[in-house]
Amino acid sequence: MSNNYYPNKGVKIMQTSYGIVKLKENKKVLWITITGLFMAINIGLSSFGIPVPGGHLYLCDAIICTAALLLDPFAALLVGGIGSFLGDMIFYPAPMFVSLIVHGLQAFVISYIVHTKAADKDEFLKKSLIALIIGSIIMVIGYTLGKTFVYSTFQYAMLKLPYEIAQALLGSIIALLVCFKGNLLDFFRKLER
Repeated sequence: MSNNYYPNKGVKIMQTSYGIVKLKENKKVLWITITGLFMAINIGLSSFGIPVPGGHLYLCDAIICTAALLLDPFAALLVGGIGSFLGDMIFYPAPMFVSLIVHGLQAFVISYIVHTKAADKDEFLKKSLIALIIGSIIMVIGYTLGKTFVYSTFQYAMLKLPYEIAQALLGSIIALLVCFKGNLLDFFRKLER
């Protein structure tokens, strides 16, 4: 499929094999509601982590990646950046600005990559895998550099590096399972019609 122009507006928009990403343009209230719902889930998942030896794994990456696969880049930026910022501000304020920048950029890049032209669901899955790998790299590098800045020690950041990698992988895997095996992607595309 090729890029189309939105009727009567002359604005070029992105298209996937499941249809044009048009929720923001056609159903503003639904777009605001879904974006707010994903932000609220992100805030809730920021409040607790899965204890592992030497640290915690937070599940907020799963909702950030899921939102990025489903929503347009601006909505993904809001869910990832603002949602993580508010969650950290409420529960753990030290890295809140790091979360704002890193998770916001992570979500935006994932969404931007996957919402380019795709021929079919298999192609969309391949784009999703590439986008999630790039998003995971952004998150791991961003948090490692951010923790070096926030805690003023490179050694502390390096100690947490394996947990950042595990959290990024876990979030990406959960997002893929929910969107593709759980059929959330197909359900969401039906909402856009």
